[in-house]
Amino acid sequence: MPPNDKNNKTEKRTLVRTGTVVSSKMKKTIVVRIDRVAHHPVYNKIMHKSVKVKVHDEKNDAKTGDTVTIVQVRPLSKDKRWKLLEIVNKP
Repeated sequence: MPPNDKNNKTEKRTLVRTGTVVSSKMKKTIVVRIDRVAHHPVYNKIMHKSVKVKVHDEKNDAKTGDTVTIVQVRPLSKDKRWKLLEIVNKP
């Protein structure tokens, strides 16, 4: 009998997002803006939405304006739930 995929706990889903650094003034923390495009359900108009999240940057590598890839992790502090994975593009 094949194993049931719903009960398989070995494979976890990790959220990976790409965004732009808007602030790097804190120690080991950067603020990243994640942009997305959504359609309005009634008016069918294209809307641009964004959210700003605090990201843990252990080595303080990322600077304002960089494009970065982040991954969701366990809560690191009151506001930080993301960790820097890599710097994609530096201006």
